[in-house]
Amino acid sequence: MKLFVDIQNASGAPVPTEEDIRHWIRAALAGHTTREQVEITVRLVDDAEMTQLNATYRSKKGTTNVLSFPADLPPELDLPLLGDIVICAPVVAAEAAQQGKSASAHWAHMTIHGTLHLLGYDHIEEDDANTMEALESAILGQLNYSCPYDIHLPRENVS
Repeated sequence: MKLFVDIQNASGAPVPTEEDIRHWIRAALAGHTTREQVEITVRLVDDAEMTQLNATYRSKKGTTNVLSFPADLPPELDLPLLGDIVICAPVVAAEAAQQGKSASAHWAHMTIHGTLHLLGYDHIEEDDANTMEALESAILGQLNYSCPYDIHLPRENVS
């Protein structure tokens, strides 16, 4: 598969390399698309832009970690455009720290999550969420990252 990823960095926060982003997208697409060519735009933003996008497209206040905008093109056009992914760099950094994950692991997760949304996966219904989470975990595992849904709570002191 030929993959073209247009990466637009509009964030002042630290972000992964373009090579890493392309690697994570390719991993998410592997075995999940029959397209010969795929084009995706990834925009890396700060809180202000993500807050505006979240309000405009989801009618939600505040920022979020990742938004996906699948291309809604008529099939007869037969264009390789899969869609756009927008990732908020400060939110990803804050979540990684909060969750005790490496920045790289959380960036990989958000990039894969956004790519799967472009492929039609969602997590609105519980069964769909379980399917999507299992797929994310499997892809991340292939990339040597831990399951992002493992939550390790501190053990209570037991006498």
